[in-house]
Amino acid sequence: MGGMREHQALPPFHKLEVEPRAMLNRVHAVFYTCAILLLFYHRSLNLFHSISFCSFSFFLSLLLSDIILAFMWSTTQAFRWRPVRRWEYLENLARAIDDRDFPALDTFICTADPYKEPPMGVINTALSVMAFDYPTDKMSVYVSDDGGSELTLYALMEAAKFAKHWVPFCRENKIEVRCPEVYFQTADGACSDAIKAWAGERKGRIYQFPKKYELVMYESMKDRVERVLERGHISEDQITSDEERNAFKKWSTGFAPQDHPTIIQVLLESSKDRDVTGYELPNLVYLSREKSKSSPHHFKAGALNALVRVSAEMSNAPVILTLDCDMYSNDPQAPRRAMCYIMDRNKAPKLAFVQFPQYFHCIDKNDIYGCEYKRALQINQLGMDGLLGPEYAGTGSFFQRKAFHGPPSLPELEVLDSHHRSAVSLRSRAVLSAAQHVASCTYENGTNWGSKVGFRYGSLVEDYYTDYRLHSEGWESVFCKPTRPAFLGDMPIHLNDVLSQNKRWCIGLLDVVFSKYNPLTFGITRISFLMGMCYAHYAYWATWAVPITIYGFLPQLALLNGITLFPKVSDPWFYLYIYLFVGGYGQDLIDFLIAGGTIKRWWNDQRMWMIRGVSSYPFALIQFTFKLIGISDFGFNVTSKVIDDEQRKRYKQGIFEFGVASPLFVPLATVAIINLISFIVGASRVLQQGKLEDFFVQLFISGFVMANCWPIYEAMVLRRDRGRIPMKTMVISIFLAWVLYLVASITLKI
Repeated sequence: MGGMREHQALPPFHKLEVEPRAMLNRVHAVFYTCAILLLFYHRSLNLFHSISFCSFSFFLSLLLSDIILAFMWSTTQAFRWRPVRRWEYLENLARAIDDRDFPALDTFICTADPYKEPPMGVINTALSVMAFDYPTDKMSVYVSDDGGSELTLYALMEAAKFAKHWVPFCRENKIEVRCPEVYFQTADGACSDAIKAWAGERKGRIYQFPKKYELVMYESMKDRVERVLERGHISEDQITSDEERNAFKKWSTGFAPQDHPTIIQVLLESSKDRDVTGYELPNLVYLSREKSKSSPHHFKAGALNALVRVSAEMSNAPVILTLDCDMYSNDPQAPRRAMCYIMDRNKAPKLAFVQFPQYFHCIDKNDIYGCEYKRALQINQLGMDGLLGPEYAGTGSFFQRKAFHGPPSLPELEVLDSHHRSAVSLRSRAVLSAAQHVASCTYENGTNWGSKVGFRYGSLVEDYYTDYRLHSEGWESVFCKPTRPAFLGDMPIHLNDVLSQNKRWCIGLLDVVFSKYNPLTFGITRISFLMGMCYAHYAYWATWAVPITIYGFLPQLALLNGITLFPKVSDPWFYLYIYLFVGGYGQDLIDFLIAGGTIKRWWNDQRMWMIRGVSSYPFALIQFTFKLIGISDFGFNVTSKVIDDEQRKRYKQGIFEFGVASPLFVPLATVAIINLISFIVGASRVLQQGKLEDFFVQLFISGFVMANCWPIYEAMVLRRDRGRIPMKTMVISIFLAWVLYLVASITLKI
């Protein structure tokens, strides 16, 4: 920070304001808490006045559900206690600090499977980052290929060649969207501006391309990469130099994705490689860490720690940006926004990272799968920012390297003796040898890596677990939410992928619950009560399965058998239930709308919450239980980013994608069937016997669930496309619904 002007007070680089609704949230919390206590009192009265074991069991189940719902609601109040907003002053930063005084930046991009995460997406992300509005000689991009694929390396070699043209093109034309694929798709008309620029038709152009190229340079690169991916190997005619030939020789006989030596390939070196205008290019490095069948892999956290060590040996930038392979830069100013906090003398000493919100560029207008995760990725982050800072979302985060080496109040742990950094070239034998050594699968043995240093092991959700541990050590974080999304990524558009991804997250979160770092014991004592409750909210995500499943089946089965579980409409207690429902859903809707959402998106978001509640969450609980008792373990499955045209078309039309006989779909179809039958039977009973006020609440619950289940009914009966629910799933679900009805009927007669 020596370049800051020492002789005068620095202007503010950022501003913070507490949201005005914070006080209203607290007042609402007081009234709602009183209502919850009254609910428990009423449930207790029902238990004491139960006339049979069956009714006692029903009311006990509802009480258990209400206790879990109350607990999860109480954890959300921590997010609502002090939500804040921040603004960055880029103009003040520019006046106070020269470009040459900005800290160096290392960017980590992780990929694991070229067939689930297409290499074109990886290189588009890399190219968008290399074109940041940031000093190019201070940037390094590291791509970790945990699948150890020569196809990914080939794609990055092609990207390195294209970067020599793309980076200056973005710089000179002041382009905002610097992801080539997106830019060429969204430019005016058939990319007319891009064509003119690439063809060199504008005056004053430093370089020119033949007019026949237009967009051919990018399209030809894309074609080569996709043909290699389709072929599955690199042929001799694809190799253009001896350096490339030697690189691909590393994929020798016996090479396997889970058993291979370290591969490090320097594709661009800032001190030597120049773009077509003569400017320096960022460093670009390919890494595939050593893998051994006998050594733990630690999945993504292990790959990130290898990147931390390798980058320390090669460039050792004090700032690290982590990105998913499909999360491209949408704002070239993003690094400067992060520097507004990192270069703040008052903030920097305890600042671990600056988190940008996750946004997605391919979500349909109504977000039918709730993949925007607006509450988790935006609303809750603002609330945590008002405490000690947001959680690490796994991507779009600018870390200070020192945060990975111990608490801010103590000396750094496990600091590498990287005496090779002064070497002239990243390609030198000394640098590469040192980098390969720290990327070996045995390097971490007997060290603090993964426990006290680097990204933390012990959970499949390394992002949540790492920032939780960092906050517990005394570090803070910042949520940077500019008007223009800094990064945009892909999300799954197949329901099975969405639910499987959620199941994996829940299993990873349960790892934390059943460890010594449980947020309710460790978190609230080590960090603070409110921050501990924030982390507990996510850690106990899977417990949503209990109340959602019970409310999805129990009132409906009771309705089928003519049993009332809720107060009559004329009973004063009825209004308590109305207040709890409207108050809970109403506040959630208001938060959603204030955050820029729409009513339709909110409806889809709460529908997906219920869908996950009877599929992802219970399956996660079951699978984690099996893991605890040693029956099975759960590995890290990469979510596929490959989408066929039919799926994309149905998604854009707002149609749910089933298509496969997934076990996750069975409870969805079962709950849809039970609620449909119970509503029909209950409504007919009301019409015949005139007992609407007795069964109104249960009819309402069935009707509400039915409204949310419309996509399921549609996929079961009305659709004939390949995305409908398979007949096998429907048959199993009908059988289960029948069994549940029989069990409930027999139990009520005992």
